[in-house]
Amino acid sequence: MGRIEALDGTRFDLLVIGGGIIGAGIAEAATAHGLKVALVERGDFASATSSASSKLIHGGLRYLQMGDIRLVREAHQERRALMSVVAPHLVHRLPFVFPLYDNGPHRPWFVRTGVLLYSALARAKLNGRVSEQRALRLVPQLRTEGLHSSALYADAWTNDGRLTLANIRAAADRGAAVLNYAEVTAIHADGADVLVDGETIRVQAGAIVNATGPWLDRVRRLEDPDAAPSIRLSKGVHVIADGGEDWSAAVTIPHDKVRVSFAIPWEGKLLLGTTDTLHDGEPEDARVTDDDVRTILEEAAVAVRDIGEVRASFYGLRVLPGGPGATANARRETVYTRGAYGMLSVAGGKLTTYRRIALDALEQLGVSNIDRKPRPLPGAGGLDRIDWPVELDPATRLHLLHLYGSLAPEVLAPAVDDPSLLEPIVPGRPDIRAQELYARDHEWARTDEDVYRRRTTVWLAGAEPDDAEPGSLFKPGS
Repeated sequence: MGRIEALDGTRFDLLVIGGGIIGAGIAEAATAHGLKVALVERGDFASATSSASSKLIHGGLRYLQMGDIRLVREAHQERRALMSVVAPHLVHRLPFVFPLYDNGPHRPWFVRTGVLLYSALARAKLNGRVSEQRALRLVPQLRTEGLHSSALYADAWTNDGRLTLANIRAAADRGAAVLNYAEVTAIHADGADVLVDGETIRVQAGAIVNATGPWLDRVRRLEDPDAAPSIRLSKGVHVIADGGEDWSAAVTIPHDKVRVSFAIPWEGKLLLGTTDTLHDGEPEDARVTDDDVRTILEEAAVAVRDIGEVRASFYGLRVLPGGPGATANARRETVYTRGAYGMLSVAGGKLTTYRRIALDALEQLGVSNIDRKPRPLPGAGGLDRIDWPVELDPATRLHLLHLYGSLAPEVLAPAVDDPSLLEPIVPGRPDIRAQELYARDHEWARTDEDVYRRRTTVWLAGAEPDDAEPGSLFKPGS
């Protein structure tokens, strides 16, 4: 069935606008509860903030200081569900070292007490204080000048783009119509107009969810031209640098009483950031600036020495409830609003709690008998009994297992007859040509950037696809 035919002539129970983690999670949850679903995304799936996060599945240590114990507890519950049931191949436990320097913003006893409470909420058995020697074993590049002590706690990391795709795959496997590069141009009482491959299709739907993140108010104005602004945007920039291969923990770096940044070993590189600055303007106007990169490197250098060459940088826009105050102090809550035709707009939230947000959205839509038990995403089951169809080196096998889980044999199947598909896409990365073929044939990739930036980790080599869109999130380092 073609892309246009997938939408034309069908009445859906639910139309989800936005293919980031929230929209993908809502589509997954809705199809699991028997709804006939269409999901449309103006760009590529996960092409905005959902592939530009800090890559953390975490409780949020600093939210304790903000007094939001409920959010921390809920986030830890979701972290455990993602690690154990939903996506154990994509979500992995990671210790965090919290160094306390003599001139730092926190008293050591205060941090250690917070870490112990955080670990209790996480149901983790970690010592709140570690020696300098152990901290250095975990993070060999940890700066020790002026180091008073270090605290230790645990969270988890993920590949955010692939986690989003896994939810979309789950929805599609249950019969959802999922289309990227399909833009909603009008909202009606009984559905919406969607521009697909140059043709406008009227999509009939009993309910509509607006999960477009930074573009939330723009879509709200399609329903009501007089809709008042409801959100503000915080720009978060990250830098990818060489290093981290011999790290077995990340570093949480405090900068003031509220704000921290991170140095995280991620996909064979070092992920540094993030910034947290108000973005006043259209989402498309956001950019990574030289000052952003300089700030990130300076802040990382507080606790990390000998940072390697910068390979890439990227930004994401966090959606915060409208109101005054610094973005770093804003609560990461989710707000649900209804429009003139009944469209449900979902604003805010955290990557970690996307599943809970999706289920809450179904409640808002009036879905009854909601099952909140975690469900495995495609690739999550049978990880200990995979039948590999071809011989692979251990690093490549581990990489494919992480990105695809038990679906890895599907990715490799064409390589049985075409061994050239086992060749790397670019030197220095474990991604192979079979992944590119799989991305285009089974994962809705339509451009090189779709493949390299969101379905594989090729972009971490610092090589930009020829057809990268102007102003895209894909920005190599110099």
